[in-house]
Amino acid sequence: MPKTKVWLVIEKSTYGENSYGYSIIKTANTIEKAVNYKVHLDALNDSKNKSYFLVSDVDTVLENVAKSHNKSVENGSYYENHPEVKRPEDTF
Repeated sequence: MPKTKVWLVIEKSTYGENSYGYSIIKTANTIEKAVNYKVHLDALNDSKNKSYFLVSDVDTVLENVAKSHNKSVENGSYYENHPEVKRPEDTF
C-alpha cells in the first residue's frame, strides 16, 4: 500500500522560559499547501508567544528535497545560485 504523504503545520506556544506547548493546527497533502497555511498563520499571528513550523516524516522531507534539487539542476537555477559548481557540460 502506498504511503500517504502528510505535512503538518505545528503551532508552538511559549508559556515561560522553558515551557512550551505544541498543537497541530493544519494538515496538508503537499508542501505547497502547508507552506501557504504557515504563511497565512504567520501573517495573522499577533502574539509574541506563538510561532509556526512545518513537519513531516523523514521519507517525505527527503523526497521533497531531492525533487526540488533535481528540478533546480534541470532548469539551471542551481548553477546560477552556486557559481562555484560547474555545469556538467562545462567540465569537458
